[in-house]
Order: sequence, then structure tokens, then C-alpha cells
Amino acid sequence: MSARSVIIEATAGLLARSPSGDISTRAVCEAAGVQQPVIYRLFGDKDGLLAATVDHVWDQYLGMKRAAEESADPLTDLRAGWDSHSAFALAHPNAYRLLFGSGGVAKAESADEAMRLLRLVLDRLAAEGRLLVAPEIAARVVMAANTGVSLALILHPALYPDASLSSTMRDIVLGSLVSGATPTPGAGESGRIAAITLRTTLPTLPGELFSDREAGLLDEWLGRIQSSSPTD
Repeated sequence: MSARSVIIEATAGLLARSPSGDISTRAVCEAAGVQQPVIYRLFGDKDGLLAATVDHVWDQYLGMKRAAEESADPLTDLRAGWDSHSAFALAHPNAYRLLFGSGGVAKAESADEAMRLLRLVLDRLAAEGRLLVAPEIAARVVMAANTGVSLALILHPALYPDASLSSTMRDIVLGSLVSGATPTPGAGESGRIAAITLRTTLPTLPGELFSDREAGLLDEWLGRIQSSSPTD
């Protein structure tokens, strides 16, 4: 293994284990068994090292996307791509934060490659007449939404404790961009929608309509329906 590869592997390991998401070049040198001048000779500076490391980590994800076989339905591939993006982000939070939540690794090429692969799927949808906006606009919207929800889950887990927020965001975004992406609600889903609507309007109803106890019970029951799975 070359000195460059050894250093990148060491940096990736330190980055994955760092509670703060920050690492020092001194720690990298100790882990890789090299002197600091070697890092600056190979990578220019710390940002160059981090950019190379982020590209290395994300190349695993991008490699899976490149190798993935296309299904008969590009919308299925688009949904799967969103989910794999979020899953990889949660599995590699520090590298993800550096790539999409920091300007410190502007040299990294991973974001451009991810956008290129996304465009390939969106171009297929456009060719089928199913895309409601231009592919380049759709790509920016999907990437912004996917990275935004992933960063929210990573940076603010107490505020966003449920990882299923990503799939909820996915369905909302794709439903606005792709014709037919939002299925007609079934009976169970219609019941959830009705419960959400009624629960939201409860505070606006006349106060004398229900006692406090009745209003509390109704809110609890509607909350259970709202939180249920459509197949429950």
C-alpha cells in the first residue's frame, strides 16, 4: 500500500471514531507512522487531506451506486437512491458533515459525482414524460432535500429522533417532482389523513363542545390513529 493510501486509511479511521468530527494532522501522523512533511507533500494542507479522505469514504457509496443494476422503473431507483444516500450518511456522519455541511473540503469531488449519478435517473424519468420540472432543477431539489434531512438527523438527533423522517421527506419531495409518484390513499391511509386533519382542528372548535377530559381522550385516540401504520 502506498504512503498516500496508508495516510488516507488512517485519517478515515480517526474521522470515524472522532466524537467531534475533527482530527489533527499530528494524530494522523502517529496513526499512519509518517512525519508531517509527508502529509503536506502529498496533500498540500489539512483540507487537501480531508478532501481526499472524504472522497475515499464516499467512493464506497458511489461505487455501489455505479454498480447497481437499473430496475424497470426509474422512480423505484430514485427512491432507492435516496434511501441509500441517507443510510450511508448516518453510517458515516463525520465524513458526511465534512462533505455536505462544511466548506472546508471544497476540493472533494464526491458531491459532483453524486449529482451526476442522480441526474442519470432523473433523465430516465424525463425521457418517459414523468418529470414535472427540468432534470437539472429536479436534481438540485432532490439533492438539497436529501442532504438537508440527512444533516438534520446527524447534527440534531434530539430534535429529529426518528430516522423515518427521511422517507417522509422523500415521498413529499418526489411527489412534487414526479407524475404519479404519490399513490392514491388506501382506506387505512385515508383514516390517518382524516385523523391528522381533525386533530389539527380540535383547538379551533368551540370550548363547550367537549369537556377537558373528553378533548384529551379524543386527542389521544386521534394521535394513535395518526401514528398507526396504514396496514395496522
